[in-house]
Amino acid sequence: MTPSPQEKKRPRTAHQYVLEALRAEILMGRMSEGKRLRQEEIASWLGVSTTPVREALRDLVTEGLIVFDAHRGAVVRGLTLDDAREIYRLRMVLEPLLIERTLALLDDAPLEHAASVHARMCATTEVDEWTRLNQEFHSVFWAPQASSRLAHILEGLRAAAMPYIALSLLYSNQAIEQSNEEHEQILSHFRARDLASAVRLNHSHLEMTLRIIERAIRVDAG
Repeated sequence: MTPSPQEKKRPRTAHQYVLEALRAEILMGRMSEGKRLRQEEIASWLGVSTTPVREALRDLVTEGLIVFDAHRGAVVRGLTLDDAREIYRLRMVLEPLLIERTLALLDDAPLEHAASVHARMCATTEVDEWTRLNQEFHSVFWAPQASSRLAHILEGLRAAAMPYIALSLLYSNQAIEQSNEEHEQILSHFRARDLASAVRLNHSHLEMTLRIIERAIRVDAG
């Protein structure tokens, strides 16, 4: 493991610090597929207790970056094209259903919140921060249906997509700028209550993101 995460400014909590450090190591290929992750070693490396390490490992399981092996413990799973394609194809099918359910229910307040999040996304150059804000931005639009089974399914898919999004941003300087432009258009369609345009743009936005992810995984594998 490289010492670089210790030199960076720590995020809000020890848990978030460990999560972002481990995620970056995996996405940059410094922790290869199959590597065993020992809690005590990680805690010593990052200068924290084992509690935030344990919490971060659980989050990385949810994101699909690691798995728990009965005999080896936490093991790096890595990113695969098949997994990314499955996540995004499921989102392309399910998200239009959620958009249709929520579009008429959103009032001005959540849309203004989305606009505020979008402004922060446009202002940051930090991949981890942008990825977190991206999740927050999209969550605004399913808020009226947040307790539904469909929203819970999509929340899991979006969580699983986060490391792929982060990887794509590391390999494409234009990805953030292009996504920011599309987010502005999505917000505009929701404000206009234009269902057809919102669904069409959401689909193209997911397709564009998947194409960037595919290129990033191929580069990373090479």
